[in-house]
Amino acid sequence: MKQFIIKIIQGGVIVEINFEITFNLIATLTGLIGWGIVAFLTYRIYKKQEVKSKGWKIAVAIVVGLFTFSINFGNEMMKISILPLGVWILYFAFRNKGESWEKYRAYAWLGFWANFIFLATNIVSIPLHHTIYPKDEPSTYISDIDHAVIIHTHPSAKVQGLNKDSLLEQLTNAKEERVYSDPWYMETYMNADSTTKDERFPYQLIQAHSKWGSGIHSIIFIENDGKGILITTSDQQLYFRTSESVLEEVEK
Repeated sequence: MKQFIIKIIQGGVIVEINFEITFNLIATLTGLIGWGIVAFLTYRIYKKQEVKSKGWKIAVAIVVGLFTFSINFGNEMMKISILPLGVWILYFAFRNKGESWEKYRAYAWLGFWANFIFLATNIVSIPLHHTIYPKDEPSTYISDIDHAVIIHTHPSAKVQGLNKDSLLEQLTNAKEERVYSDPWYMETYMNADSTTKDERFPYQLIQAHSKWGSGIHSIIFIENDGKGILITTSDQQLYFRTSESVLEEVEK
């Protein structure tokens, strides 16, 4: 994920517009490979046709052929196509035009089988992504900290800031430990007034970005002793302990 800042001068006042782009390099590359295979097969079909089809109609036939009844497994990226809905749509649209259906039938079926090509590229991209961007390393989630800062999320937080040098150093030897979600919740919110009880993770690390091309978005909390890092993503929670604190005292 990369942050971009656009500065606009309006009436002598500088207005900053911040926006972030999440970019999954591996998914993009494997997707391009999948479409490259589809384009190659399209060209092969086109060359074999005696009566050439129109380019835009070929594109429509392939896109409509992609429509299927499918089932998901694992996550939204993993879909197995079962019924060729797009092929049926095109068949009924051209059933009274025998010549047109014969010309575009192969492209419609290519659209259907393209779903399996994309499924294969998705399956390949998963272990490749895990290899390049290991999920068990904190540096995957905390890479660019040029603009990173600490904010206090609980009244029990002390006035401390981020020690960037220490954070970068500690990321290399941080050890993953078990996440005790239920005990931590009970300790903080069930046994005392949440406004007076010390919060285990009273600091949040913001404006820190994951490795370029990982496409990972996470929320990062720092433990009250500065030696614990809790990383929450869309599908998991990770907890790392460091030997030294990543926080430093800030002058009031």
